[in-house]
Amino acid sequence: MKHTIIVIGGGAAGMIAAIEAARQKHSVILIEKNEKLGKKVYITGKGRCNLTNACEVEEVFANIVSNPKFMYSSIYGFDNHQTMEYFERLGVPLKVERGNRVFPVSDHSSDVIKVLQQELRRLQVQVHLHTEVTDLVLDRTSEEHIFVKGVCLKGGKTISCDRLILATGGCSYPATGSTGDGYRILSRHGHSIRECQPSLVPFTTEEAWCKDVMGLTLKNVRVTLKCGKKEVYEGFGELLFTHFGLSGPLVLSASAYIGKYYREPMELILDLKPALSEEQLDQRLQKDFIRYQNRQLIHALDDLLPKKLIPHVVRASGIPEEKRVNGITRQERKCLIDALKALTFHVTGTRGFEEAIITRGGVAVKEIDPHTMESKLISGLYVAGEVLDVDAVTGGFNLQIAWSTGYAAGQAAGAFLEDA
Repeated sequence: MKHTIIVIGGGAAGMIAAIEAARQKHSVILIEKNEKLGKKVYITGKGRCNLTNACEVEEVFANIVSNPKFMYSSIYGFDNHQTMEYFERLGVPLKVERGNRVFPVSDHSSDVIKVLQQELRRLQVQVHLHTEVTDLVLDRTSEEHIFVKGVCLKGGKTISCDRLILATGGCSYPATGSTGDGYRILSRHGHSIRECQPSLVPFTTEEAWCKDVMGLTLKNVRVTLKCGKKEVYEGFGELLFTHFGLSGPLVLSASAYIGKYYREPMELILDLKPALSEEQLDQRLQKDFIRYQNRQLIHALDDLLPKKLIPHVVRASGIPEEKRVNGITRQERKCLIDALKALTFHVTGTRGFEEAIITRGGVAVKEIDPHTMESKLISGLYVAGEVLDVDAVTGGFNLQIAWSTGYAAGQAAGAFLEDA
């Protein structure tokens, strides 16, 4: 018997959920309020679509920040390597880059969206664009037995269904349609929503001088993020100065860990020379000071630092910048080493959802079956993708969460109806 499954949201999780449900010979309706599918997928990986990560499966969980245990079933059911095979079978050749990041060989995210759309068409999924869902239609036979029966659309029309998959995304990049619709709908019907915060997002800082070096990228540096004495994050990689503070891969990753410290004052400590111990750095400085012994300090660090950064490091050391290096004392040299190894920034907050790659928070996972993605409160309702309270660091892990949970929801919704 053919049943009807509605999928709300035409992003990564929604598209794969619709495909997997349709492969089980059901009638599937995919509802998307935007003018096209995959609007957020299109901009991921700077338009190249970092669609997963080629690391060992166990490493995926280490890169999930919120509720990794919830993801065990769905990821082992459809892991990162299966994801790569899935897209290559659909016709997208893939390549693996630094950090095991996986991209289409073409470097075009549109190729990923295109093959998903082709599969939706092949399976005769009905795609309704420019269509906004405002609420669910539920059958409340009792307080303990609530069943989903359909959706209400903007304008008053309703569409009936046997099963429903909600994959409406989070709040990040609202221009792509991620405006928290799913949270509002689900909270109205009893689901708990964990506080939503922007994640994988740049930091704003008290240090206004960041604007003077905006655009400067530092590679192979180390950052430590602290809230009081508590170390929140430590990592090695690339950092970017902006007109408002700090960004780049290191900072975006650090932002994924600030959850409960979100409104607390934090310090980001930057080690500009992590490969050198303090003793080795002191030896290096002494050599440079001999070479440039008649120069002022401000003009004696060109071999060590980018030119634009030098005056700010010197200022942090407390040494007068016009002081000649042949007059710098051992104690002053120690102060300069401290500035190089622990340049400190006072983090005042993050940029908003407009610049956040993903959303931290969302539908409480204790109310969702981790094997099927079915709601424990409303029978026949499945929840997948960024709307869930699951998030990860950069590197393709967040899209993997979308693929795995969407796949699980589509498979489970279709299989349940086949058995009915």
